[in-house]
Amino acid sequence: MAPPSPALTRLLRPRSIAVIGGTAACRVAEQCDRMGFAGAVWPVHPTHATVAGRRAFHSIEALPDAPDAAFVGVNREATVRTVAALAKRGAGGAVCYAAGFLEADDGGELQQELVAAAADMPMIGPNCYGLINYLDGIALWPDQHGGRPLGANASGVAIVTQSSNMAISITMQRRGLPIAYIATAGNQAQLGVSALATALLADQRVSALGLHVEGFDGVAGFEALSAAARQRRVPVVVLKTGRSAQGQSAALSHTASIAGSHAGASAFLRRLGFASADGISELLETLKLLHVHGALDGRRIGALCCSGGEASVIADAVANTPLTLASLAPERSAAIADITHPLVNVANPFDYHTFSWGDEEALRTTFAAFAGERFDACLLALDFPRADRCDVADWQITQSAFRQALAATGTKGVVMATLAENMPEEQAEQLIAQGLAPLGGVAETLAALAGAAWIGSAWRRPPPPPVLEDLDSLDRPNDFATGKANGETVLWNEAAAKTQLAAFGVVTPPGKVARGADEAVAAAASLPGAVVVKALGLAHKTEHGAVRLNLREAQEVHTAAQELLAAGDGLLVEACVENIVAELIVGIHRDAALGLLLTVGYGGTLAELAADNTTLLLPATAAEVRDGLAKLRCAPLLHGYRGRPPADIEAAVAAILAVGRFAAEHRATLVELDVNPLVVLPQGCGAIALDALVRIREAS
Repeated sequence: MAPPSPALTRLLRPRSIAVIGGTAACRVAEQCDRMGFAGAVWPVHPTHATVAGRRAFHSIEALPDAPDAAFVGVNREATVRTVAALAKRGAGGAVCYAAGFLEADDGGELQQELVAAAADMPMIGPNCYGLINYLDGIALWPDQHGGRPLGANASGVAIVTQSSNMAISITMQRRGLPIAYIATAGNQAQLGVSALATALLADQRVSALGLHVEGFDGVAGFEALSAAARQRRVPVVVLKTGRSAQGQSAALSHTASIAGSHAGASAFLRRLGFASADGISELLETLKLLHVHGALDGRRIGALCCSGGEASVIADAVANTPLTLASLAPERSAAIADITHPLVNVANPFDYHTFSWGDEEALRTTFAAFAGERFDACLLALDFPRADRCDVADWQITQSAFRQALAATGTKGVVMATLAENMPEEQAEQLIAQGLAPLGGVAETLAALAGAAWIGSAWRRPPPPPVLEDLDSLDRPNDFATGKANGETVLWNEAAAKTQLAAFGVVTPPGKVARGADEAVAAAASLPGAVVVKALGLAHKTEHGAVRLNLREAQEVHTAAQELLAAGDGLLVEACVENIVAELIVGIHRDAALGLLLTVGYGGTLAELAADNTTLLLPATAAEVRDGLAKLRCAPLLHGYRGRPPADIEAAVAAILAVGRFAAEHRATLVELDVNPLVVLPQGCGAIALDALVRIREAS
C-alpha cells in the first residue's frame, strides 16, 4: 500500500467540496449545510440541473476549479472512472463510498484499478462513509451523525475506524467526549488507518487519538504513527478486533497454540506505546481521560468515596489492574484524621462518609488533605442523581469542592460514576470545562487510568527499534505457515535443531546421536549420571511415548533404544538435567501481519493448559524479556517460591535472546520454533534447552 505523495490537508480541511452522484451525494451536501460549512459545495450529476438546492455541474471537467475534496457516490465501475477524472483535474482527495471492491468475490482487480486511477491523489475507502471534521464544520458523510461542530478554536479527539457503522454509533455517544474528527478507512485501498491517523496528528487541535483496527495496514505505517504521536505528545488508544487464531491448526509447535494473532497485535501495540481498549466503552472513556489529562506520570491512584461499599468495589477492581492504591504516609493520615469525623477510618480508598455532605468548605479541606499525597491521579466516586426526579445540589457542592482541592494540589482529577448512566452528558461537559475527567463505570475508569499510565511509561523509555523486517513479505505473498508456496517445509530433528541453536548461544545438554541400541549404550556410557533416550524425527515425542527418562543401567538404555528405534529416525542420548527450578517455553511463530513473534511462558507438557505466556516482537531487548518474565503468573517460581532457590533469570534471558537472534538470522525461511522446556537452574547455574523443534521452509 503506497502512501500518496501530497499532504492530506486539502482533503481533511477543504474549502471546496465536489459531491458526485445521486442520493448519497445529495445527503453529503445536506450534512455540509447542517454543519455550517462555509466553503463551496459543487454537485456533479450528468442529468440533474440542481442537487440539494444547488446548481449541478454535468462533469468534473465543468467544475469552476479543482475541488479540495470530493465525495464519490456512484457505482463501483463509475467510481474508478470518476476517481481518474478527479486525479487528472488536480483534486485534493476523494472519499469513495461504493462497495463491491476487495471485500467482494469479484472486486479485487477492480480495487487495483481504483488505486491506479487515484495515482498520487489521496483516496479514502472504498466501501466507507468518509470523514467528519467537527472543528471546521465539514462533513464528507452521506448519513446522519450525532456530533456537533466544536468550533475552530476548540480541541478534541480524533477517531479512525475501519467500520462506518461503528463510526455512526460513536458519534451518537452521550458521554461528553469532544470529537474533533471521525474518519472511516473502509477497504484501506490506498490510505489505511495508520496513514489517516498520522495525517490527523498534524492538526494541533487534536488532543488524543482513538483507533479501531480490524487489521494492520502495515507495520511501517504504524511505526511512523507512533513516532509522530510521541513527538507531538498525543496519546493513542486502540481497540483491536478480530482475535481469531486463523491458521494455527497447521502449526506443529506449542507456541502457535498458546499465542494467537491477538497476542501479536497486543505486543505490537505495547511496542508502539499505545494503550489498548477491550471494548467501545473503554475506548471512549480512555479517550476522555486522555483529552483532559493526557498521559499519566505513574500508576499511583487515590480514590475518594462516601460509601464503604464503593470503597470495597474500587479496591477489588484495582487489584486486577496494574494500578496501585498508594498507601498514605503516616503524617498524611494523621493530618486527615485531625480534620474529619472521629468515626472516619483514613485509608485509600478513603470513605469520607457523609458527615460533611453538603458542606463545601469541609469537603474541600478533606479532599485537599487527601490529594496532598501527590497521587498520579485522584478519583472521586460520584454518581449523579436523575435530574428529572431528584435534587442534584449537594452533588454539585461535592464536585466543586473536589475541583478546588485538586486545583490547589495540582493533582489530576477524575470524577467517576460507578454506573455510566449516572454521568449525564451535560454534567460531563461541565467537568471537562473545569479540567476534570468525567468517566463512567468502574472497570472502564480503571482501564482508562491504566492505559494513560502505560502511555506515560512508554514515553519515558527510548523509542523502540523498528520491528524486524519480514523478508518473506517484501515481494511475494504466500501461505507461509503451511508451506503451500515457495518451497516445502521441513522439520529438523531435535539433534539438528539443538546444534543450530547452540551456535547462537543456546545451551543444550551433553548428548550424542545413535543409530542403534549398541551405539546408544556407548553414548550413555560417555555421559555423566543418568541419561534420557529420545526418538528423533517426531514433533511431539511425549505424546508419542518416544522419550525414556532417568536411565542409569546399560540394559535399561539398550531396551529403551530398541523400543524407540521403530518410532523415529535414529536416537538422541543426552545427560539428564537435575536441580531444575522452573520450566519455560520459548517459541517463535509467524504472524501474517507482523512477521516473527517471540513468545515466552510457562513450559513443559502443560504449556497449553497453563496458558501463561507473553509475546514480544523482534528484535527484543533484555529489558523487554525481563519485563515479560516478571509478568508471568509463574514468575514467583523464578524468584524462589516457598523456600526453593531463586532461578538463574539472567541465564534464561540470555537463552531467550539467543533464540531471538537465531530467528532473526533465519527469518526468510523459519516457519516455527519451540524450545520447550527451557529449564532454568538455580542462580548462577544456567538455563538449558531440553527439547527443540524447528520447522524451516526449503527453497523449491
